[in-house]
Amino acid sequence: MSPAGDAYQGSRVLVLGASGFIGRWIVRTLTQAGAEVIAGVRDPETAAGILGRWGAHGGIVTVDLARAGAVGSLIRTIEPAIVFNAAGYGVDRNERDHELLRRLNHDLVAEIASGLRDRPRGRWAGARLVHCGSALEYGTLDGDLAEEGPAPQPTDPYGQSKLAGTVALRRIAVEAGMPSVTARLFTVYGPGEHPTRLLPTLLRAAATGAPVPLTTGAQMRDFTFVEDVAEGLLRLGAAVGTPGEVVNLATGKLLSVRDFARQAAHVLLIPEARLQFGLAGTHIAEMQHKPVTVAKLQHLTGWYPSVSVENGVRRTIAFQGGP
Repeated sequence: MSPAGDAYQGSRVLVLGASGFIGRWIVRTLTQAGAEVIAGVRDPETAAGILGRWGAHGGIVTVDLARAGAVGSLIRTIEPAIVFNAAGYGVDRNERDHELLRRLNHDLVAEIASGLRDRPRGRWAGARLVHCGSALEYGTLDGDLAEEGPAPQPTDPYGQSKLAGTVALRRIAVEAGMPSVTARLFTVYGPGEHPTRLLPTLLRAAATGAPVPLTTGAQMRDFTFVEDVAEGLLRLGAAVGTPGEVVNLATGKLLSVRDFARQAAHVLLIPEARLQFGLAGTHIAEMQHKPVTVAKLQHLTGWYPSVSVENGVRRTIAFQGGP
């Protein structure tokens, strides 16, 4: 059971975006914590297969989050004690519909918060809404990234829409006196990642023996194992009693993409000569940032992510049954 689990035992929890990369791990961790989980998804048949593979159990309900009013109606029907929102749009570079960016990253967040503000919470004492934010909300800020530092300066439409969602949640939560938290996530990796990302690419290379064209790898990232992220989200949900909190959910340690690839390759037995740094271009929108401040996370939960990259890669291999 998750160390945050006692708080969730028997509580009704709605997870939106439940079959996505982060969502499926939230449902899995809540299942282990003994929660009554309801997974809100667009395609219930596909979601059932994914959640079953992840050992995640509970009810599955169909909801079209792109349709205004759908999630408010769902909240009124099932009366959850807490909602985890892992839905979003724009992480995949092919997701460039500006209307969907606004709808799923801003309007939806406001609709969830508004739907919860007057609903009963039963015995639940923690946050009513845990929303997955993004590092890209910070944009071009220099210096250490702290939640209460200078105003964020997102430069791309995804970061701008995610920040708009965070601002909307904070405004509604403060007006209603409703405990809530936006957890800003950084570079999350592990089982269930999109196949085009770095670790899945390395896993395929380990199986095929193919060379791996990579960027120069100079970009600095805060790499956080996905199971740690799910654990952190549950801990924040149980701990936060303040309206509109914003918390960095990260390790607080930077590592270059090059060093991440080298450490993963070491575990996967990929000779370093097959890591072809500099052959792939760096995307113009990639964020460059300084260390991430995690003092608030530690203050609220008494915890921080601790899975090392090498252990995270090993756990990914074990979960998937081999590279």
